[in-house]
Amino acid sequence: MSDLARSIGKSKLSKPPTTDSKIPEEEQDDSSSASSVSSTGTVVPTPSQKEQAAPHIEWTNYFEQELWLEHAFDNGERAKYHVYATPPAAHSKTPLMVLHHGAGSSALSFALFAQEVRRQMPDVGIVAVEAREHGSVVYDASGVVDTSMALASLSRDLVTMIRLAQARLGLESQQLLLVGHSLGGAVVTDAAKSGALDPQVLGYAVLDVVEGSAMDALKHMQAYLRARPSVFSSIDDAVAWHLRSRTLRNPDSARASVPSLLVRADGGKWVWKTDLSRTEAYWSDWFGGMSGKFLTARGAKLLLLAGTDRLDKELMIGQMQGKFQLQVFPAAGHFLQEDLPDQVATSVVEFLKRNDRSALVLPPKVSDLIAQGKKV
Repeated sequence: MSDLARSIGKSKLSKPPTTDSKIPEEEQDDSSSASSVSSTGTVVPTPSQKEQAAPHIEWTNYFEQELWLEHAFDNGERAKYHVYATPPAAHSKTPLMVLHHGAGSSALSFALFAQEVRRQMPDVGIVAVEAREHGSVVYDASGVVDTSMALASLSRDLVTMIRLAQARLGLESQQLLLVGHSLGGAVVTDAAKSGALDPQVLGYAVLDVVEGSAMDALKHMQAYLRARPSVFSSIDDAVAWHLRSRTLRNPDSARASVPSLLVRADGGKWVWKTDLSRTEAYWSDWFGGMSGKFLTARGAKLLLLAGTDRLDKELMIGQMQGKFQLQVFPAAGHFLQEDLPDQVATSVVEFLKRNDRSALVLPPKVSDLIAQGKKV
């Protein structure tokens, strides 16, 4: 059963506490409160659990550049894509790591993860993208904002953002390691399966989403989204809410990522940037057939989960056949890369190094040795 199903079940069985009540520490829900569909939904905590939140942290602590990448498609559509980037070290041949966030989240959900990756592997370049309706904007041929969240559209956006970022950074020949969390996992899997990025895709890593548990969670999603606050009085309140509800478990990551999830509304309140309830028509499209694509797309495969209960039958068989690498982080919630950025970064960096073909040192050719006057 997914985290979503567990959270919904608990909320139906227990009476919500009053605003004057205090939930004992041992009775607070310790399960992950985010689903494979929503990267922000959770149960509603009591006001008496309010915590003091430290000031939020700017993106400049984690990435070197903020890029707006404009593109005109042949069909008349136009896009203005938003990404964060840290270029690789000069002359580095290390694959470019591309990060895609989950539904309702942002590129800054990878902030601490990106920082830790660079600490462990200083030469690597990183590009963290933001999907349409999450920071990027796509206009149709008539100039109207295209709000389609179909998987094919998101996958095309990702491929386009990668190509634009490569051109901007001068990395057109660099190999690629795609990393996606939740919905982002479905997007990078679809992009890898499409072959649009071949032969540059070294591999792809999917964080805490599989087809089976995601599809099971869909029927609960609207109730799940209604259970979370729709308005916050301040950014600090939003950060504190994410921590006390255990949507996020790392205060530093919450301060880095939560501000990017909100926009200021009339009256000075803060509301969600992305209206996830409006994406309902695309939920099945996002995850349907994902396991098959994950197992058959070209490239090395890494699956990181918060619990083994998320594996569906197709992935269980594939794992037993050695078709992908699996690692489980039971101490984390749905946001693996935020809750345990150092451990998740270590897993991804080791995966990259293990599969990096640019690091191979091939023996000299016989013809070259003869030309050099050496005996063979």
